[in-house]
Amino acid sequence: MIDELDRRILAILQVDASINNQDLAERVHASAPTCLRRVKRLREIGVIERQVTLLSPTALGPSLSAIVEISLDIQSAERLDAFEARVAGEAAVMQCYRVSPGPDFVLVVMVADMPAYHALVHRLFNAAANVRNVRAFFSVQRTKFETALPL
Repeated sequence: MIDELDRRILAILQVDASINNQDLAERVHASAPTCLRRVKRLREIGVIERQVTLLSPTALGPSLSAIVEISLDIQSAERLDAFEARVAGEAAVMQCYRVSPGPDFVLVVMVADMPAYHALVHRLFNAAANVRNVRAFFSVQRTKFETALPL
């Protein structure tokens, strides 16, 4: 399904998705039409989900990152799905993972400051949300942040 040429293309696109097709073709030692077809196919089969621009979290002003563990009171499939839908609609929630064992969910959130975090807690983790326990860890320094998957 994915061959060596696809892997070379993906390795480059993970580092810089803004590269033009001609430059990509030169870097992977293939023709431009071949690269174009390959990238289109990789999108169609879902290997490439989307292309984005990564922003510096501090460039736009102060920011507070938190990793938040959430345990629900009732863990029925319906309640788990309802909580996922609740956090999926919140812009401050950057990532949401349903995990096991331990808490039911781990969230990565990004807010401007502690008052914004408290507002988020009141919006998302109240009694109506079926939340039993919230445990937050606040980032004091980001040592590593990667988006590229190992190929």
